Amino acid sequence: MMWPPPCFERPRMVWEDQMGGVTTAREQHGMTRAEFGPVTVCFGDRNGKYPDGNQVIVRGTDSVAVFDTPISANAIGPDFTNADLCILGHVHEDHMAGLHLLKGKPVYAHEADVAAARSWDALADVFGYEGAEERAASRARFEQDFHYVETPDAIAYKDGATWDLGGVTVRAVHMPGHTPGHCALLVEPYGLAFIGDIDLSTFGPYYGDANSSMHDFRETLRKVRDLPAKVWVTFHHKGVYTDRQRFLDDLSTYEARFDERDVRLLEMLRAAPQTLEQLARGRLLYPAHFNEPWVDGVEARSIAMHLDELMGKGRVARDADGRYRLA
Repeated sequence: MMWPPPCFERPRMVWEDQMGGVTTAREQHGMTRAEFGPVTVCFGDRNGKYPDGNQVIVRGTDSVAVFDTPISANAIGPDFTNADLCILGHVHEDHMAGLHLLKGKPVYAHEADVAAARSWDALADVFGYEGAEERAASRARFEQDFHYVETPDAIAYKDGATWDLGGVTVRAVHMPGHTPGHCALLVEPYGLAFIGDIDLSTFGPYYGDANSSMHDFRETLRKVRDLPAKVWVTFHHKGVYTDRQRFLDDLSTYEARFDERDVRLLEMLRAAPQTLEQLARGRLLYPAHFNEPWVDGVEARSIAMHLDELMGKGRVARDADGRYRLA
């Protein structure tokens, strides 16, 4: 059997014949899907670009599991709603947009993220929302845009947890950084890895939550290369890789964003010593014109991580007045 198919980087909006038991791409009910043995990938809007995502459905002989639940899950129909369980690779609002359709069914989240799945207050803490007014407005927006619901009965799992679906096993591999509980989900023995928000986008790694870790994300990107996979599925942007070299090349480009941001930050400090607040307003991650209410917090948290690393390397110093400068 030809596994994986020789090329499948961008879904094509046509029906295609079986290729050695693998349907490479097809359109059904207006949604492009790819099938890899027992796994179906349903592609969200613009290949799962935020705020949407790509839905993974895994069918065993005994049960059906879905990985995360993007906005597009709401358009899939019975293939999604008849699933027996949901495994969250991590907990963010855009990964919870179909949970309202799975009420009464078990939902699993890594033990480091499960509190954020169970309650709005814990999720709001993750995003660094402060004050009752900001929290209420954000929850209302999530309810409108992502069908957000709390999942108080969410079940915690640990690194290495497995789910036997009948002839198909799902295994969680802890890959933190984006969130403390971010995991890759391996479909065995089929060699498919759902790598979630290691999305290989041009934006680069995101570690702007109150509990994110740039250090852990760096380590994760080293580990993801060693996953025993032949197919890699991202929740956003890229969709599906079956060419290992292309996957590795894009992973290297994605990883390089860490160092590119260091260079940019050093250039900002070369112009003049600045406080963390000034650096956040100058924008390291987002364009200067991008002014969502949460951006300053994300910028400040992300920049602080870079500054800590650069100070540890002796390249940046902090003065008594709180300004950072080149060492």
